This record gives sequence, structure tokens and C-alpha cells, in this order.
Amino acid sequence: MNRGRRNLKQAASEQDFTLEECQSIAQVVSLRGSNQIEIMDAKGENSLALFPAKFRESMWIRRGSFVVIDHTGKEKAQEAGSKVTSIVCKVLFFEQIRLLQKSPEWPEIFRDAKPIPADESSQIPMAKQDGDGEIGSSDESDDGMPPLEANTNRLRPFGVQCDAETDSGSDSDS
Repeated sequence: MNRGRRNLKQAASEQDFTLEECQSIAQVVSLRGSNQIEIMDAKGENSLALFPAKFRESMWIRRGSFVVIDHTGKEKAQEAGSKVTSIVCKVLFFEQIRLLQKSPEWPEIFRDAKPIPADESSQIPMAKQDGDGEIGSSDESDDGMPPLEANTNRLRPFGVQCDAETDSGSDSDS
């Protein structure tokens, strides 16, 4: 692992940090692509921010995530007609958000926002099994769709064959 990425992960894992005077906390509103994200700052204003390439493979953000932005050149960028007004300095994780919500540095506009725990956000929802062994038999998962038909283009593995097929095979032998 190269030094830059290792330092980046170490900086992200630190729990205790303070905001500098040119930094503020913002919430991600939408992902625009090509390292641009739309954010909502503490004043409730939406603007575009640049998500640096150094974060691309090691930090993942999504709509509703919180980030620390650097807005030192905001006035200069607005005068030049640029839509990108700030740069993401740090991605905040669940534990860091919980600590910051208790501090006076957390903006009032984000007080009611719930942080998404890392273990819940990264897991893909799985189909639930009933006691009968049926997968997803609840009415909520149907969404008005008809049941799936069996794929006749594939052979079933030997161990998965149904009991009805084995009974009909033994009847033909007798």
C-alpha cells in the first residue's frame, strides 16, 4: 500500500478533529459524476463541490452523507463564473458524526438528520426465509408482480430435484 493511501485511511479513522475557520460541514444532496457532488451547507444553500481523486477508490459517499468542505476560494470561483465553489476535505463516518452532533460545531440545520451506520449502509438486503423454507413469501415483496416461472433452459443439479419427480420415476418402473 502506498504512503498516500495509508495516510488517508489513518486520517479518516481518527475520531477527534476540529474544524478550521475556512472549513464547514455539509450534507451531500446528489452525486453529479466526474468527481462533482451537490452539497447543502449549514446555511441551507445548495452548491457544487469537488470530490478529489485521492478519495475516489478509498472513500465512498452517497446521498445523505456528511463531508467537511473547504470554501477558501468560494468568492473567487463565483466571480469567475465557476459552478464548483468548494472542495471536500474529509468524509465523515458514523462515529465521527455522532461525536460532532454533541459538539457546538455541528450546524443547527442538520440536528434532526440521522447518520447512517456503516454496517447497515454497506449490506445488501437479503430475502427473508419463512419457517417453511420459502423465500420472500410476504405480500410486501411481491409488489403486484406475478410469481417467477421455472427456467427450463437449465438443468437442475442432482441434489435439488423435487420429491414429486422421484415419485413419478418410481411409478414408471413398477
